[in-house]
Amino acid sequence: MSEEIIFNPMNDVAFKFIFGKEERKQITIDFLNAVLHKSLAHTIKDITFRQTEMLPDSDEGKLSRLDIVCALDTGELVDVEVQVINYRNMQRRTLFYWARLYLLSLMRGEGYNLLRPAITINLLAFELLPQTEPVAMYSIYNIETGDRLNNDMELHFIEIPKYIKAPHKTIRESSKMERWLAYFANRLSNEEKEELAMREPAIRDAMEAEKIFMSDPDAYLRYVNRQMALMDYRSGLEGATQEGIAQGIAQGRREGRAEGRAEGRAEGRQLGIAHMAMNMLRAGTPVATVAQMAELPEAVICRMAEAHGVEVS
Repeated sequence: MSEEIIFNPMNDVAFKFIFGKEERKQITIDFLNAVLHKSLAHTIKDITFRQTEMLPDSDEGKLSRLDIVCALDTGELVDVEVQVINYRNMQRRTLFYWARLYLLSLMRGEGYNLLRPAITINLLAFELLPQTEPVAMYSIYNIETGDRLNNDMELHFIEIPKYIKAPHKTIRESSKMERWLAYFANRLSNEEKEELAMREPAIRDAMEAEKIFMSDPDAYLRYVNRQMALMDYRSGLEGATQEGIAQGIAQGRREGRAEGRAEGRAEGRQLGIAHMAMNMLRAGTPVATVAQMAELPEAVICRMAEAHGVEVS
């Protein structure tokens, strides 16, 4: 008997296949309604997908950004991104992509009155924010009165680990949003999956799309390559950071300084970032992407590459 392939719905290649296709947009509409029903105060009936970054076939795009952008039938623009690695800049990252989305809604010469509300939805495989609830929405408010400036900005964060740690609910007891969280958490028994599919037709369709995706050899290869690239990145960063921390602590001990541990950890983080950056450069990742992820100037990245004899793009 062949071993069953375990599907990870938080793989962003698979996510884009399931949620980013015209023929399956009802799945996406259902998910967006679950996330946005409180803030929008109206039901989304249709969406139009917009072209975004495509996954390159070469190794250069191993860690390129994959997202889904669409326009709602009521005019709002929505960007959905799955993020499984905490690059320590998630808040600024989503602000950057929100700003880009907001600006691109206005054509040259048009007035500000034609700007369209922009919404980012970040589906995270890690904990990021201070609140205990797994779903949170941020906008612009008056800190004294709580009045909202306007409805043009919405930043949504969905933290799957917080859902996993919350008290268990049955599928029957769960809200539509919680059922989508259960789908992405991927911790359900076969019986729970069957009940989830029975109660939520859109999630049932998503499960059927998984089978189509995994039966396509090319799609499956891209899925596996993405998983491996993410694992390599995480392993390299964690390993290098731990090695650097150990080296820094040892140096601090030799010098007999009480602050050796703190300095060692700081140095370890720096070494970890440098190690990660060099691995990405050797894999052909563009300098601009490496600089963004390492939070270092491009000139520094270029000098690192030159010092190690790595050609950059």
